[in-house]
Amino acid sequence: MTTDAVPLSGPRFQSEPTRLYRELRREHGPVTPVLLDGDVPAWLVLGYRELHQVTGDPVLFSRDSDLWNLWDTIPDDWPLLPMIGRKQPSILYTVGERHRERAAMISDALEEVDASDLRGHAERFADELIDAVCAKGETDLIADYAMLLPVRVLARLYGFSDEQGPGLVTALNDMIDGRERAIAGQTHLVTSMSELLADRKVNPADDVLSRMLADRSGFTDEEIGQDLVVMLAAGHQPTADWIGNSLRLMLTDDRFAASLFGGRNSVAEAMNEVLWEDTPSQNIAGRWASRDTHLGGRRIRAGDLLLLGLQGANSDPQVRTDGSALTGGNNAHFSFGHGEHRCPFPAQEIAEVIARTGIEVVLDRLPDIDLAVPAESLTRRPSPWLRGLTELPVRFTPVPTL
Repeated sequence: MTTDAVPLSGPRFQSEPTRLYRELRREHGPVTPVLLDGDVPAWLVLGYRELHQVTGDPVLFSRDSDLWNLWDTIPDDWPLLPMIGRKQPSILYTVGERHRERAAMISDALEEVDASDLRGHAERFADELIDAVCAKGETDLIADYAMLLPVRVLARLYGFSDEQGPGLVTALNDMIDGRERAIAGQTHLVTSMSELLADRKVNPADDVLSRMLADRSGFTDEEIGQDLVVMLAAGHQPTADWIGNSLRLMLTDDRFAASLFGGRNSVAEAMNEVLWEDTPSQNIAGRWASRDTHLGGRRIRAGDLLLLGLQGANSDPQVRTDGSALTGGNNAHFSFGHGEHRCPFPAQEIAEVIARTGIEVVLDRLPDIDLAVPAESLTRRPSPWLRGLTELPVRFTPVPTL
């Protein structure tokens, strides 16, 4: 690791990440040395081509965290352990043929989700959330809506009760933020999953977990429980931020004004632009080099940790030469990952249905919605990993509940 490493923290990751990533690329190249909490060194892959190479070669750049050459220096209370953990029995750290079998089991269980049921759940929960605020004439679309919707839908699909949703939201946020509550949040999630799994083994139902238990391919209860934690975490927070970031774009950019007053053609364009320009998943951990190699002009040692700079790659000037926004059908972004460990296609579809339904219900139910604060005053959560708003205050004419 070089001596010019950059701390992976600070306000610029919230205020101007795209400009920051371009500066890092210009000063350090497409593979930037960074420091994580506790001055733990890693490489941040910001180049589009370099990220394609890393995610497309699972042998050289492995998902097996046992390869990390710094484990002897990592304390047991390191707040990033839930995100960069010692080898866990989840799909995140499975490699080779076993990973492919596991990914197929998860994809098959998600593929069986009925599309009309999914949209029905999303609409019902979205309407309930809007009903709670529509008579007030104002609300925070993050705390009162976006942060509550995906997990309620996913909990229903996976087999949880509606009452468990709020606790799961809190635990997920604590774990993803990677701070002092991270390990406690992870513990709550694992405990909840274990209890649900024990119940579904005795009382199977028409849900994702029951289908995973019925088609196990030799996976243990612990492995399936860990996969549910991964699926819930990966499905909730990025989808909530996708809703929030898309609504922010539509409320602040004149190009989408028509959609706020009855049109819906621009919703998909706004959502796609967010995946390119303001993606919820900014940086992802990680990959570990299985041998000494070179990448982007850097010498990578065996066991080095590489972080996937998804937003940095999306805005790489080598592939975005004119710098224009991409709102059409171009889906060559990295927001769902790439390669063997990318987000399964059925999971992408579920996230898109939840996000689009959530946005459309807001626009349908609150037709004259407008920002209640200046756009430049909106702030982001303090995380270099996921990019989402701390709040999105809006006002509107009060309307009756459904």
